[in-house]
Amino acid sequence: MMTTTRAAITLDQLQMGQIATVTTLNSTGLNRRRLLDLGILPGTAITVEMRSPLGDPTAYRVRGSVIALRREQSREIEITLPASVSENE
Repeated sequence: MMTTTRAAITLDQLQMGQIATVTTLNSTGLNRRRLLDLGILPGTAITVEMRSPLGDPTAYRVRGSVIALRREQSREIEITLPASVSENE
């Protein structure tokens, strides 16, 4: 069985309908505290629900709630995508 290492991507790169897992928060201070209070912490599943017409902000589903984050905030959140079935074969 072959394992592959995936490069970390940031939340702003997640496409509509994709599900990812938060791996790292690269923010500090009040921004970090707000993200943690919203339930965005390592190991949490997150999905893009809706984008505004101009693409900023974006609504994400986190732990059953929908929250809006600006692109600047989304870039501070590293995620991983689940391995697809074809990658496992």
